[in-house]
Amino acid sequence: MNDSSEMQQPFDAEFPSEGRLMGLDYGTKRVGIAISTFEQNIASPLENYTRQNEAQDQNFLLKMIKEYQCKGLVVGLPVHMSGDEGQKAKEARRFGNWISQFAQIPIRFWDERYSSAIAEEFLANINISRGKRKDYLDKLAAQIILQSFLESSDRNRIPGSF
Repeated sequence: MNDSSEMQQPFDAEFPSEGRLMGLDYGTKRVGIAISTFEQNIASPLENYTRQNEAQDQNFLLKMIKEYQCKGLVVGLPVHMSGDEGQKAKEARRFGNWISQFAQIPIRFWDERYSSAIAEEFLANINISRGKRKDYLDKLAAQIILQSFLESSDRNRIPGSF
């Protein structure tokens, strides 16, 4: 995934209304991964992936997309409280578009405000030690992002607009 300033375009295809979706909580070091049911009604946390390099990241993500027969990708977009997009949102868009292209899979970006805070609170409430929380945090945040998307009445909504 080149870090050039031009934004890669996503794979151009209609977003599916059925078939498994993969949800991603983007991070520069780790990516949380969640998966939906075929009916797109329930999201489950899948795993945390520690990023390696472009080739290994691509191989891993492609393997996951194929293994779970994902038909679409939902990537959390870290927008500011104002709804504006900053540097992290640009990085998440670049990352998502990169995956969309090599995997030939349509993508939606979804507002991820509060997803990590909700995940953190949930883990604290079920008495998981602080040390073990990070093992669950990213994939749980990915699940929260994907579930929010699945429950939305407007899946085409632009992140940050309410």
